[in-house]
Amino acid sequence: MTRTPEGEAAEGGPAEVEPAEVEPAGVDPALLRTLEAAGLPAGGHYLPTHGWVSRAWVGDDDVVRLSEGRFRDAYRHEAAVVGLLEGTEVPHAPHIAHGDGPDGPWSVSERLPGRTLHAAWPEADLSTRRALIESLGSALRALHQVPVPESLRPPWLADALAGEQWPAYHPPVVSAAPARVEAARRRPDHDARLLADVAAWIQDRMGLFADDRPVLVHGDLHGSNVMVDQGRVTGLIDFAEGSAQAADAELDTLLRWCARSEEFPPTPGGHGLERSTLAEVPRWLHGAYPELFEREHLRERLAVYDLTMEIAIYAHHPEPGPRSTAHGRLTRLLRGQSHLDDVLSQLDGLVE
Repeated sequence: MTRTPEGEAAEGGPAEVEPAEVEPAGVDPALLRTLEAAGLPAGGHYLPTHGWVSRAWVGDDDVVRLSEGRFRDAYRHEAAVVGLLEGTEVPHAPHIAHGDGPDGPWSVSERLPGRTLHAAWPEADLSTRRALIESLGSALRALHQVPVPESLRPPWLADALAGEQWPAYHPPVVSAAPARVEAARRRPDHDARLLADVAAWIQDRMGLFADDRPVLVHGDLHGSNVMVDQGRVTGLIDFAEGSAQAADAELDTLLRWCARSEEFPPTPGGHGLERSTLAEVPRWLHGAYPELFEREHLRERLAVYDLTMEIAIYAHHPEPGPRSTAHGRLTRLLRGQSHLDDVLSQLDGLVE
């Protein structure tokens, strides 16, 4: 998971690190306690790093993460999703152990070769970038063929949908959109006319999802959650949002990353990739995995995914700034203006 400047947040994998920068284990007692709990030796070298809501230590063979605990059972859920990947062709980091300790929830996984796609992208030439995205397309095709329970959903998201407090991060759940409109109406500062229009807009489009077949969807795919090495994907990481959804729901975050890459810095204070360098990503991905783009009414379905996330932010975010931004984006979506317009122009004639 990651957090954008608008305040979306969730559990994250390790931030980018260079293997040459190492420190001996033991400099942080929390690392020692976590290694002991996982049954791992305390020796070796680990580089401390951090994400948006977690700390991490990258060792020679494994990655240790320690969460602040905002997202209930996120590591347990991630371990369950990774368990579904065993024996499949999906490149991923095998899970070693997870648990809860005095320092908070923790997880340990094997370290994958290479760097994040975010780190490798700026210095990669055009042919390497294309090869990386084509490899990502192959990985996603394999992921979407993994058998999955239709009820699979992160516990913290299930809590939110059941009426408990929402975390700042709001993945799209189309069936929950009408309830999010009602939640927004309970805010004293809500825009009644906008919400009436949103409710009608959603109702008119719910039929687009009536025949969906749920598959295993990563749910948070962007440059910091893909590991690459020597022109190929070595693994998808951070499955804390893994869920059973229609395959094209995968495009929600992935294309948002292309369209608004500045909102995806890998760490607080970091910078997203230059948007222009991602312009060809949708076309390359389509070439490698055309089935992902072949859903009837894809453009309209993507607009619904986007609106579903924005209405959740408008209804639940604790800060006025992100709610105001969501209000503006909802207004534009109702006018037929999407943040994906420029991105999807790369696929004119290839998607509906």
